Amino acid sequence: MADDTYDLVVIGGGINGAGIAADAAARGLKVLLAEAEDLASATSSASSKLIHGGLRYLEHLDFRLVREALAEREVLLRKAPHIVWPLRFILPHVRGMRPRVLIRAGLFLYDHLALRHTLGGSRSINLENDPAGLPLAGDLKSGFAYWDCAVDDARLVVLNAIAAREAGATILTRTPVRGLEPHDGIWTVTLGMDARRVSARTVVNAAGPWVGEVAKLVSVPHTPPLRPIRMVQGSHIVVPRIAGAQDAYTFQHSDRRVVFALPFEYDFTLFGTTERALTGDPRSAAVSEDEERYLLSVANRFFRSAPRPDQIVWRFAGVRPLEETGKVSASALSRDYHLRVETISSAPILYVIGGKITTYRKLAETALDLLKSNLPPLRRGATATTPLPGGDLGGMPFETWFADLAQRHAGFDRGYLYRLARRHGERVARIIEGATSEQDLGEDLGGGLRLREIVYLKSEEWAQTADDVLWRRTKAGLHIAPENRARVAEAVQACLDKA
Repeated sequence: MADDTYDLVVIGGGINGAGIAADAAARGLKVLLAEAEDLASATSSASSKLIHGGLRYLEHLDFRLVREALAEREVLLRKAPHIVWPLRFILPHVRGMRPRVLIRAGLFLYDHLALRHTLGGSRSINLENDPAGLPLAGDLKSGFAYWDCAVDDARLVVLNAIAAREAGATILTRTPVRGLEPHDGIWTVTLGMDARRVSARTVVNAAGPWVGEVAKLVSVPHTPPLRPIRMVQGSHIVVPRIAGAQDAYTFQHSDRRVVFALPFEYDFTLFGTTERALTGDPRSAAVSEDEERYLLSVANRFFRSAPRPDQIVWRFAGVRPLEETGKVSASALSRDYHLRVETISSAPILYVIGGKITTYRKLAETALDLLKSNLPPLRRGATATTPLPGGDLGGMPFETWFADLAQRHAGFDRGYLYRLARRHGERVARIIEGATSEQDLGEDLGGGLRLREIVYLKSEEWAQTADDVLWRRTKAGLHIAPENRARVAEAVQACLDKA
């Protein structure tokens, strides 16, 4: 017999799984989410850190995907203004690449496929006069400017998991699913090393690159409705901020691929992404020497002062499972999500394939629409208007809200307080309550991490290891010299173990 009965068991703690759990719990369902490792421990913390429509997807005629993503930019700006913010992109025109008229037409569509309330529109710019042209190579004379958004991707996942928990969901990290047994319309799900068993009306397989592996856990012989999947690895490198590069840049390289150069974590520039097929275990994803050379060659082509290999301070790679379409180029595969329901012994299971972090919320709504006939009556969905945890800033823009926060907490170093507020939004009050300066929060262990925040991340955000804290809940690891990271990780782990 199973110990507990749930309406929905979600397998996978990436953005799709967390988003579905949050939506389902908010609609009144009894939900359990099981993640084999940490929240956002794979693809969802290895993105390009963007909420964007996907300008280049217009070339592949993915108009529905682009329209939906463009609309979601505005939704997420309202829901989570502390971790999502507008970002101006500069697209230099490169002679011999995509024609100017084609780019202008694409940007016109980008401006008008969905309503814009916050973000500006595109325009032509003279790079010889605009400050954005100062760091660029001398032959780049003109281009275009348009708007998208930056996001703290791993925190977006964690905040959705918190929202799910606060709506009544059970969130289990480091709890792999061991078995899936359907019988008479009910699933028995075996969880973790202790083989705990729970029952569920419905299962969602949102395991990302491991969706096929989870499908094999079903005890009944069956053929999952999964088309062939191609694993596509995207790699990124981070270097000290390119002098003068305060905007984001979209570069058209000589192979016609698009590479971003993004302002990142205040002091850095992020380059990405590559796209190459990955075979074998997705956990083996790592930035190859060829990918590193490729990204540095893009930097060398477009910037006056390009970074050297020894200046790379962080490398990360993620794997995206995309439906195989027979197209040779990985960049030509659609980033749209695909949802498929299979019923085994009258018990439904939903498979989630692909998707973009930008459209996770719409994916969740669609998933519940597909499953609603097998679930108790659902309350009306409200994720489009409900702020994510920390995102209720009283209707003020983040900068206005922060100015008031800083005035009320004048004893704090403004830069430290800003970074803390960017991570936690209005819930920063839970960390700094009673403190008159950052020294009251404990010793700075490195990268601006102090004991009280680490305790909070463990008690409220499922952080259990130093990597959970240094690279996912925060990016403090990036602000620590590489030679000091191991020492700081040990200190952070000791704090977690004691908390």
